[in-house]
Amino acid sequence: MDNAGQSFGDFEHAGWEDASTITEYDRYLSLVTTQCIDALLDDAGVGAGARVLDVATGAGYVAAAAASRGAAPLGIDFSGAQVRLARERYPTVEFEQADAGALPFEPDTFDAVVNAFGMCHLPDPDRALREAFRVLKVGGRVAFAVWDVPERTVGFGAVYAAIRAHGSLDVGLPVGPNFFLFSEPERSVNALRNAGFVSPTFRQVPQVWRIADPDQLFDIVSVGTVRAAATLRAQSSHAREAIRAALRQTVASYRKGGVYEVPMPAVLATAVKPVASVPA
Repeated sequence: MDNAGQSFGDFEHAGWEDASTITEYDRYLSLVTTQCIDALLDDAGVGAGARVLDVATGAGYVAAAAASRGAAPLGIDFSGAQVRLARERYPTVEFEQADAGALPFEPDTFDAVVNAFGMCHLPDPDRALREAFRVLKVGGRVAFAVWDVPERTVGFGAVYAAIRAHGSLDVGLPVGPNFFLFSEPERSVNALRNAGFVSPTFRQVPQVWRIADPDQLFDIVSVGTVRAAATLRAQSSHAREAIRAALRQTVASYRKGGVYEVPMPAVLATAVKPVASVPA
């Protein structure tokens, strides 16, 4: 992929339109990302009859789970390839291609807006939160899931640590938000308040990535992600082998029986759209 002169938004969009990437992500990463769906929907107050906007829906897992609760979900994604995959998988659920930073919906439309692991892929996540605020009804809830800090999200934290140790993170990719931007409570809470929300909460949800072989982490990240995969491809062959060896050693330390259980906790941030204050 040629990244010269490309914006972060265009870079992410191109990556998530690639059929091979989304297939591999769905095959491997969804085994982790789906583990916090119930907690995400619980925190957003999603129940029967709720009108729910699932931002960055991907293959549609969150929207489908909302539908199983009797809610009326609409899943959106900036990737047409993801929308097609979601429609094929869940033909009775509504999906559209749309931009999280410019939602094509009227104000006060939804009871809940949710986002599972999409925040780090948006060029302007603060704008997306303001858009979520706009389309929510008064009293509606926003909830998003992101990865915990890299020290605890071992699967991704170890990748970036190995690249820093044996290669370089400065490989000419378009500049975008920090991958772990919302992993800290203060950043998430402040972002929600700045968008107009009140009563923010923040909590961790344990998740485990069960991997069959210590080399699998390097292989999956290389084919099933966008930003991390591009960073790995840009390393020298010597650096890539050193990174692979470091990841092999990390994963090996999490052996449990016949598999390797790598910690991949999520953190959930939630808040409420308040009643507009009346001037005194």
